[in-house]
Amino acid sequence: MKIGVMSDTHLRLPDPTLEYILDELLAGMDMILHAGDIVTLAVVEYLADRGVIAVSGNMDEYDVTGNLPHVREIDAEDKRIGLIHGWGAREGLERRIIERFSVPRPDVIVYGHSHVPFWGKVDGVWMFNPGSATARGYRGAGTVGVIDLAGDAIEGKHIRVER
Repeated sequence: MKIGVMSDTHLRLPDPTLEYILDELLAGMDMILHAGDIVTLAVVEYLADRGVIAVSGNMDEYDVTGNLPHVREIDAEDKRIGLIHGWGAREGLERRIIERFSVPRPDVIVYGHSHVPFWGKVDGVWMFNPGSATARGYRGAGTVGVIDLAGDAIEGKHIRVER
């Protein structure tokens, strides 16, 4: 199972970059997750129409936070995936996030907030931050990701958003 992952799009309206991400970079995925900071309900509705599963983030408008949960747990194959945005300083972000999930923890936790791509284990839990899909307010290209679940194997990779 291949899962597309994005976060921190920070868009007021759907734009060509978001369309490119969904139609080109994450085309053919079995599932697509968005880890928050979508910003507006117009973008939430666009993502929902495309089947994207999302959570709200700290920069989302009130109508977004009223329509999306802050935390989700999703079953994918025989794995549990936690989906959350994150909050606070970059320092200690992963450990704060892990504590938001009950024991037993999910097999993988997808998060955003820091705009810094990350794939690795923290306290025995696979953690995946796709970075900022649109790189709003940051230098360089945006990034998204793919998590590949194959039997007991869990692999994550980042993809630069370059057009």
